[in-house]
Amino acid sequence: MCPASPTKLKITDTTLRDAHQSLIATRMRTDDMIELAKSMDEMGFWSVEAWGGATFDCSMRFLAEDPWERLRRLKEVLHKTPIQMLLRGQNLVGYRHYPDDVVEKFVAAATDNGVSNFRVFDALNDVRNMKKSMVEVKNNGAHLQGAISYTTSPVHDSASFIEMAKELYSLDCDSIAIKDMAGLITPQEAVEIITGIKDEMDILVCLHSHSTSGLAPMSYQAAIDAGVDIVDTAMSPFAFGTSQPATESIVAAVQGTARDSGLDINHLRKARNLCLTLREKYGGLVDPVSERVDADVLIYQLPGGMISNMISQLKEQDAFDRLNDVFEEIPKVREDLGYPPLVTPTSQIVGTQAIFNILSGGERYSNVTKEVKDYVLGLYGKPPKPISSEIRKRIIGDAEVVTVRPADLLEPMYEKMKKEAMDLGIVKKDEDILSYIIYPSIAPSFLKGERKCECLPPKPGTAQPVGTIPAAMEVEVDGEVFSVRIVSVDGTAAAPVAGNEKAPRGDMPGGVKSNMTGMVLKVPVQRGAKVKKGDTLVILEAMKMENPIHSPQDGTVKDIFVDSGDVVSSGDVLMVVE
Repeated sequence: MCPASPTKLKITDTTLRDAHQSLIATRMRTDDMIELAKSMDEMGFWSVEAWGGATFDCSMRFLAEDPWERLRRLKEVLHKTPIQMLLRGQNLVGYRHYPDDVVEKFVAAATDNGVSNFRVFDALNDVRNMKKSMVEVKNNGAHLQGAISYTTSPVHDSASFIEMAKELYSLDCDSIAIKDMAGLITPQEAVEIITGIKDEMDILVCLHSHSTSGLAPMSYQAAIDAGVDIVDTAMSPFAFGTSQPATESIVAAVQGTARDSGLDINHLRKARNLCLTLREKYGGLVDPVSERVDADVLIYQLPGGMISNMISQLKEQDAFDRLNDVFEEIPKVREDLGYPPLVTPTSQIVGTQAIFNILSGGERYSNVTKEVKDYVLGLYGKPPKPISSEIRKRIIGDAEVVTVRPADLLEPMYEKMKKEAMDLGIVKKDEDILSYIIYPSIAPSFLKGERKCECLPPKPGTAQPVGTIPAAMEVEVDGEVFSVRIVSVDGTAAAPVAGNEKAPRGDMPGGVKSNMTGMVLKVPVQRGAKVKKGDTLVILEAMKMENPIHSPQDGTVKDIFVDSGDVVSSGDVLMVVE
């Protein structure tokens, strides 16, 4: 099919979602969004991305805000401009697959509350994991944008992405997005994929990229020349670095050309000035790492936030000197796992396992996260390249690999979880049930009013107020959540960790130590229990991964020093097995 004559360039502005997720850890409050959203509604954007991704989790976890209420309030002021959300296929806005009945309820609720455009993707580009949510988007009369998670590897090329676009086109998508989450796409690759799609399909094509590697502005211009219909941008105070190219810059670049966006750069100044004020307000949250070009992403393919998180993890384990070893291990783990695109949750799966392989001190994959095992079992979907029998056996032994769509193995859960939520007394509206299903560890405390909004950090250059120093806190960077124990601030000791006062450190007979800093998710054994070598004693959460701590020997559990919800450090004795 011959491409049509170039039309005006459409702009999706990401300031209300991906931009502040990338630069200020998804901390922009709803109250601060409303006036900006009113201004943006007058600009003429094709859509504004304002929901989905990490915003759902962070609204409840850190801001004590209802994500559904945010959506409704934004819809009240965005009369002309469609609200767009990022939907992780069968994962919705969580980090695991949910049954089809939950997908149906969630997409319907999102539409009813204000979402008009849905960008649907899967971390493995396994379209089976996208189909159900795509069908529900169409059933609810919304715009369906199927997304290709862009990456580079020996099994990914322009031709393979064009073939995926054909499949998305056949599934009644209204537009197709090239989702370049790490900023890897080059101008030439952008042209090849866009022209390849345009030559064969009559469909709108969007390019989404990040400025992390420095390539995005050049790739955007090449894409515009090649006939891309939509590009994702952010208002300049929240642009560049790990965010998107600036809206004003792209509008200026095409002004007076055949691709003129029709947006007035002078008109954009109102929104830009509001963003400047917000950038100043939230300035203390901006990590310098997220503002500068990081060309290493072209080699390791990890988003900048994930790289900084790995640095933090290694420092916590007193192993920062192994950073280069971990960087060298990441491509090896990715190859072992069949070259998955590195986007939530696969970036965490690969990065965390690389750390484990380096720090284990023994054979690679001697300590394997639950998520890596599930991945190799096929519970996340089909890897881009088959995993070798050697790696598969090392990680899951003789267990049978799942070949069906993973969600086919899940029993319906909406009604069951609805009853649980009702029994907890946390349901005031139907959407609360969905919040509980997707984030069962966060939603109850939020819905009971127990979570408090975090204070904004001090502005750069101002003194940190001194008072009671918390023992621990949850820290989120670019959507990655860490449980951090605070030892001291400027020499002032932190308060003891609640519930962990008895947890000893150092060597003791039968002591089972934590091998990382993390939060205790579950303690599946009790005092007096008989355990075998290799049995799971404690499950820790770190870098969004579940990390089991196994018994080093056969024996009896004599003492347990931790409970669910406790934050532990590397070297803490968790329990004693005699």
